[in-house]
Amino acid sequence: MQQDQMQTNKRLQFQEIVDKHFDDSLPLFMDILRVPSQSREFDPEYLTNGLLLQTAKLFQVLVENLKLKNAKIELFTDEGLSPFLFVEVEGSDGGADGTVLFYGHMDKQPPFTGWREGLSAYDPKIINDKLYARGGADDSYSVLGSVIAIRTIQDLGLKHPRVVMIFEADEESGSDHIEHYLNKLKDRIGNVDLIVCLDSGCGNYDQFWSTTTLRGLVGANVTVQVLNEGVHSGDASGVVPSSFRIFRQLLNRIDDPKTGEVVDDFQVTIPGERYIQAQKTAAVFSEGLINKFPLHGNTQPVSLDTFKTYINKVWKAQLAIVGADGLPTAQTAGNVLRPETTLKLSVRLPPTKDPKEAEESFVRILTTNVPYGATIKIEGLNSGAGFNALDNKPYLDQLINDASNIFYGKESVTFGEGGSIPLMNTLQQQFPKAQFIITGVLGPNSNEHGPNECLDLPYTKKLISCIAYIVSGAQEHLKK
Repeated sequence: MQQDQMQTNKRLQFQEIVDKHFDDSLPLFMDILRVPSQSREFDPEYLTNGLLLQTAKLFQVLVENLKLKNAKIELFTDEGLSPFLFVEVEGSDGGADGTVLFYGHMDKQPPFTGWREGLSAYDPKIINDKLYARGGADDSYSVLGSVIAIRTIQDLGLKHPRVVMIFEADEESGSDHIEHYLNKLKDRIGNVDLIVCLDSGCGNYDQFWSTTTLRGLVGANVTVQVLNEGVHSGDASGVVPSSFRIFRQLLNRIDDPKTGEVVDDFQVTIPGERYIQAQKTAAVFSEGLINKFPLHGNTQPVSLDTFKTYINKVWKAQLAIVGADGLPTAQTAGNVLRPETTLKLSVRLPPTKDPKEAEESFVRILTTNVPYGATIKIEGLNSGAGFNALDNKPYLDQLINDASNIFYGKESVTFGEGGSIPLMNTLQQQFPKAQFIITGVLGPNSNEHGPNECLDLPYTKKLISCIAYIVSGAQEHLKK
């Protein structure tokens, strides 16, 4: 009973401070979400229209308003690159402290279509404790959450390690620009002992979720061309092959049209320990892993088996067609056999798959023995490595589990995420001794990248309390 009361008191102490700072910062945070900025891949004018820079400058003000003690806050806008926000906070015990690196990103996906009536991408609204807006959950909250976590530790008079925070504005475009800033700030960042990434997901809003694996990816814009110009379909059909039909055959080389199973060129053997983890995690997900998606009408998921679904989502390669060119709208389309079809292909890769090998397979499969000798153009070929975390030290796992019990009332869960965070593998190579906490708020119905993206506010506040508790508790273990 006394132990329960102590945990309740601790929870109330942390949450009171987190709630105050979060609520005080919310108006400015919502102003940031109103800025219609997009990541550079989706906004060719990002260097001249000032929207991405405006977002970063407002984030700088948000961080400054939280008044971290012994902190340096700098916004870098190097020529030809997206902005980069850098925060340094001295450790409580000076030079003896280890270093924690916080990571998040400020850039956003395009608004997309299909927002519910009364909602839109750049008009943030709070409904039933959920904040609806593009980028709120992915990943603007990470800036607010990281800073509030450290401010909470300071307000409580607790100790914390030395902290560096890196917030890029290029993640949704592949994080190509961050390498420049990491090299530029290498000496100031120094050695890193713990990396906290707030850009991942959660299986529910009931407990702390730690991400141990992330998928990689390979993708490109692929064009099949059969004519120099469009011609009357009555004249040409049956004589000239359809570029779309050729594309269907090429896509069937990548995945089975009936099952969606991707060919072995993009697959790996699942490590034994991750297979065991998958069995445990799938049991926690239960039907929530399938039911989180807004399936239309009588549409059924790929599988009703939770374990198989989890493996498909985390350890299996999957093909998605995420965009198309060369197709007129149905309303304006005439009876013309089109000269070409362009599809933007995205293949999610298992966490341990070599992305360069996947690139080679991608090109070979799509360009060898092309039906009818059609012309194939592959543009914008890119890839990114997945992530497979090393085991954390027992004290850190204990802190994570304790935090989950204190602030959520349930034990923490480890799981693999189907998405990608390109930088994690880079940081793992750069700081091979660092431990990782990868977590986030992308849970049921958060719908990042799609319409009606939302941030679950109660869950987010508890997550920030968890991070503050964990980082403070790790301070003594990270001391040099």
